This record gives sequence, C-alpha cells and structure tokens, in this order.
Amino acid sequence: MAVLFYIDVMIDAVYNSNIINKEKIMAEIIEINDLTAKELIPYAACNEVQLKRYFEPELGIFIAESPKVIRLALDAGYEPLSLLIERKYITGQACDIVERCGDIPVYTADSDVLTQLTGFKLTQGVLCAMRRRELPSVEEVCRSASRIAVLEDVMNQTNVGAIIRSAAALNIDAVLLTPACSDPLYRRSVRVSMGTVFKLAWTYFDCGTPDYVEKLKNMGFTTAAMALHSNTVDIDNPVLGEAEKIAVILGTEGEGLKDCTIESCDYTVKIPMANGVDSLNVAAASAVAFWQLRKK
Repeated sequence: MAVLFYIDVMIDAVYNSNIINKEKIMAEIIEINDLTAKELIPYAACNEVQLKRYFEPELGIFIAESPKVIRLALDAGYEPLSLLIERKYITGQACDIVERCGDIPVYTADSDVLTQLTGFKLTQGVLCAMRRRELPSVEEVCRSASRIAVLEDVMNQTNVGAIIRSAAALNIDAVLLTPACSDPLYRRSVRVSMGTVFKLAWTYFDCGTPDYVEKLKNMGFTTAAMALHSNTVDIDNPVLGEAEKIAVILGTEGEGLKDCTIESCDYTVKIPMANGVDSLNVAAASAVAFWQLRKK
C-alpha cells in the first residue's frame, strides 16, 4: 500500500511565502513505495495503444510530459486524472500545476524511483495522465482553414510531433492524418511538439475514406503532394502561393507518398536541393513548405 502524505504536511513551509494559495490546494500527495500499485499502471505498465484503450469502449488516456506541455493541455481544457511528480517539483516548478489540477491524486518520489517506475528519466520531473476527448470531423477542422497539412501514413512519433510544431509556428490552420499515422497524443509526439498538439486543430480521416485527396478537392483545396517525382514544380512556384486554399500532403519517411496519392493531386512539389543531397527528412521538408506557403 502507498503511504499517504497530505499537502498540508508536505508543503506547509511554502504557504507562508505565498508561493501557493493554501485555500486552492485540494490534492492528495501519495508517496510511492510500491511500484506495482494498480494506480500507477498508466505510468508503468501500459504502452501507448493500451493507454488509448484504457477505458474502452469509452475514450482512453494519454500522458503529457513536462510542466509547459501540461499547462498547455490544461489551457486547452483536457481533464487531468493524476500527476506523477518528482518530490522537489511539488513546491517548485510544478506547484501551479498541482493547484490547477484540484483534488486528483499526486504520486511522488525521488528521481531514481520515478525512473525505475517509468523506464525513462522524466523531462523536468512531471507527468500527467489526462483523459482523451472526441476528435472533430474533417469538415469541422477544414471549415475555415485555408492552409492545411496532410500526413499520409507517417508512423514516426518524433516526425508527427515535429510537423505539428512547425505547422503551428508557421501559420498552418490544421493538420489531417490518415488512419495509419502515429497518434499525435502519444507521449513522444506531444513532447516533441512542445504542446502545440493542444493549440492546433487536427483530426483523422475516417477509415472509410480511401480517396481523401478527392475529399479535399471537393472542399475547395488545391492539393500539393510533396514527392521526389517527375513533372514536379518547385515549392516557390507562384501558382502554389496564389492558391486560395491549399493542402500540403506529406508521406512517411523512406517510402514517401503512395503513387495513387501523387497521381490524384493537382501538383507534385519538390524542394530544390544542392550538394548532391536528394531530399530532407519529412519534418524538415514540412517546415520549408509551410514557410513558403504560409498565409501572408
């Protein structure tokens, strides 16, 4: 059984310095002394797919990592279920998070114990289990969008997170993903995105939408496939920048876009290379494309 320590005992020393408003603290601080406790399963024994199905048939959970990312998720209205915090951060850089999360459990220990529990060293000492919520439809996401990114079967979590971060930074309105893409709410994707998954609109195409390019065209988007292919136009071609609505379509690392996707698009687009380099990583290529085609 875990040993319970209440917030009044653990952080009483900081109340007098006005760092924390005692009246707003309702959390129960739980000192970890049993790494197999069922309450810790989301942080220890679950892979990403298991977390996603945690409350099946209801929506599952995801893990937000680092104070900055957790704050952005809270700002976006995601519901926190529990916190895992290195002891020193309860009265340090995560004290406002503890306050904002209300009466949820806060599990704590020293860094080496948390590393043993999770299998990795916590980034800035804080994790938060949060409830997923229903995703909007493609139509909802695209209703007022003029610049969108489309990811086709991009399975690398780091690339998904990096692309979303670039899209948010470079004024892309939304990101759409095919069903085979890695989930933007997987821990690594969330962390790499620096929490921009909570700021930028995104959703998945339905599994029953094989010809998503045609769907985009029907919504008024000019479709631009980023690919090493014949009959390409350069990314700085004026015809692309002048498009009222454009969808930049990016494929998975290595294989790239499917031939049928390229053939269906209005344009096949390349980024001119130098020094014998044939291409950029998909995340780097996305940033170049987003900058060139951003809303003016």
